[in-house]
Amino acid sequence: MNATAPSAAEYGYRVVWSSVDGEFVATCAEFPSLSWPADSQTAALTGIAILVDDVLTDMRASGEEPPLPFSRRTYSGKFNVRLPQELHRRLAREPAQQNVSLNQYVVSKLAS
Repeated sequence: MNATAPSAAEYGYRVVWSSVDGEFVATCAEFPSLSWPADSQTAALTGIAILVDDVLTDMRASGEEPPLPFSRRTYSGKFNVRLPQELHRRLAREPAQQNVSLNQYVVSKLAS
């Protein structure tokens, strides 16, 4: 893990229109319980970034370890998926017909 504490700018944000709320709502991927509603996308993004910065300050003051931003996380490139045998059988057919591995087939499907 990187020894320097993450800043609010390193986290992943998203702003969407909420027809239920009638305004834009910003969220942070690493802090899924936080959100910030506002009349504009810019105000929502600014609000959530300030909120995350405040939460990070509080966490550090109380000795809590903040979540690692996705941008700093490392991944092995592997994950396991459990699926029913019949679905596995069906999924194996098409790559076999295309003369590619099931792994290559699934990666191409996930990438598209």
